[in-house]
Amino acid sequence: MSTSPRGRLHTRAYVPAPVPSLRPEREPTVSIIIPCYNYARFLPESVPSALSQVGIRPEVIIVNDASTDDSGAVADAYAAEDPRVTVIHHRTNTGHVVAFNDGLAAASGEFIVRLDADDLLTPGSAARAVALFDEFPAVGLVYGHPRHFEESNPPAPRTAVRGWSVWSGADWIAERCRKGVNCITTPEAVVRGSVARRIGPLSTRLRYAQDMEYWLRGAAVSDVGRIDGADQALHRDHSASMSVNDGSGQLADLIERREVFDVLFDGPGQELPEAGAMHDEARRSLAANALWLAVHAYDRRLTGSVEVDALVEFALTTYPGSRELPQWRALRRRQRVGERWSPLVPSFMASVVWNKAQRKLRYRQWTRTGV
Repeated sequence: MSTSPRGRLHTRAYVPAPVPSLRPEREPTVSIIIPCYNYARFLPESVPSALSQVGIRPEVIIVNDASTDDSGAVADAYAAEDPRVTVIHHRTNTGHVVAFNDGLAAASGEFIVRLDADDLLTPGSAARAVALFDEFPAVGLVYGHPRHFEESNPPAPRTAVRGWSVWSGADWIAERCRKGVNCITTPEAVVRGSVARRIGPLSTRLRYAQDMEYWLRGAAVSDVGRIDGADQALHRDHSASMSVNDGSGQLADLIERREVFDVLFDGPGQELPEAGAMHDEARRSLAANALWLAVHAYDRRLTGSVEVDALVEFALTTYPGSRELPQWRALRRRQRVGERWSPLVPSFMASVVWNKAQRKLRYRQWTRTGV
């Protein structure tokens, strides 16, 4: 297995690659689109994080989505001071999907970044992505680790690059189908402009997981790279954020992820080798996820608040072979015993401990490898 520069790497494995120094003669334009609705208080952090990117020419496009606070005035002040900033004002609120799509239509950069107004890019993140793009021309999507924070003051990010990972797009999608979950928050991702033009704007068919489908759609027509070791963005978690409020609820999230894979394989994903098998694997994974949530409800005595019957129905309608899954058998064992089992029952108690350990292991793996 080789990682020759300026080539393609077809592997599902995590493979560090050497990182060359940046080319000082090349400063490509990177369009950084900032949809903003009532986030005036965050723009003084997000906009400078974009304008201060070194080694590239930032084109910052703020889309003020009919904010009722001072977002428009703050955005206009940046545009008046810096010609690299453009502001698009919506007369009516359209939502973050249309807001981003309008910014995308106005973008002229060789590379595209979506930066929500409450998030920040880390120093040098765009140049680090460009270096990987330049080394692997077949790569159309580059991402890295997003550091999440809740404090009002953003933490100091890691900026040292340990290496690169590069996957063929089909292999990366296959891994997402196997796990059934998104692995990119959003601000840490950069899309090659030619790929963005090829795959088109964010889907309006979906309710809130358009970003997950967008990354999958990009991977359907290009390879995928990851910057390992550095924090590529700072993602702010707070009570008003879309990531907290949109699509809340386990069942709603499962339904939306099923729709994501349906949209993908109704579109460019259907041209992938073994597309039918990958789509089936995604549905199997989602069904297994739903059944494990039902198992967890029994183990934690949460059946009074968790929609167990709805989760089971989701599994059965999503994947016809759900009754053959080990998660189904685990659920049936608990249903036969009911909620009266003692937490000291060895088999069930071991399951609680095992599942908790597995969740921690998956999180550590995602932090290190991005998949």
